Amino acid sequence: MDVVLLTALGVGGATVFGALIGFLIRKPSHRFNDIVLSFAAGVMLCAAVIGLIVPSLTDKNGSLIVTIIGVLAGAVCLNLIDKLVPHLHKITGVDIEKHPHKNANLSKVLLFVIAIAIHNLPEGIAAGVSFGSENTAHALTIAGGIALQNIPEGMIIIAPMLSAGVTKRRTFLIALSTGIIEVIGTLIGYFAVSISQAILPFALAFAGGTMLYVISDEMIPETHSHGNERYATYSLLVGFILMMAFDFLLG
Repeated sequence: MDVVLLTALGVGGATVFGALIGFLIRKPSHRFNDIVLSFAAGVMLCAAVIGLIVPSLTDKNGSLIVTIIGVLAGAVCLNLIDKLVPHLHKITGVDIEKHPHKNANLSKVLLFVIAIAIHNLPEGIAAGVSFGSENTAHALTIAGGIALQNIPEGMIIIAPMLSAGVTKRRTFLIALSTGIIEVIGTLIGYFAVSISQAILPFALAFAGGTMLYVISDEMIPETHSHGNERYATYSLLVGFILMMAFDFLLG
């Protein structure tokens, strides 16, 4: 149990670690933002396909239909959340009425953060289920891959929130909350192995769908809108390749 708890804190803490790195980078340029965000998009794309959707397909409780429904449900859910995002601005502490020009940018940032938070739960469940199966080596491998992915995710949500007018304190708390969600998911997976194993294929596919939606709808358009398309494209490929290599080496 001690190993599970420490791993859960480590997986969630990786997001916070990435966020702290993000705070060290002051006033990044558009090119830097586009490169880092594209790198994260590549990491997320690989995680969505190889880390979430493929395991959903190959899980003993999964099937092609479950995975397809899960991916589409995740995308539709995030699309609906996109429509609700303007009503969630209060959590950022930004007064939209006084700063109407920040509305669109803040909505994009919130959608991205929400997608990360949503996919952190089934990722945590996946790590917890692995420990529940009592294969500690395999569980640590999965947790290590998730933690490596969480670092750039935590890093790249900081600058956009700060530029959208969110205070440093509130930005850190929001980043911290996304990590806490993963800790909760890990503990849920460990303590409810039989239940979580049954829903895991759908949960993994659902998370993959949310990630694919935000990559296509927000991240790629954003990184290709400042004249840095080539840098962004190669950065995405590097992120995808590195995550794929980590997954292969750790697997």
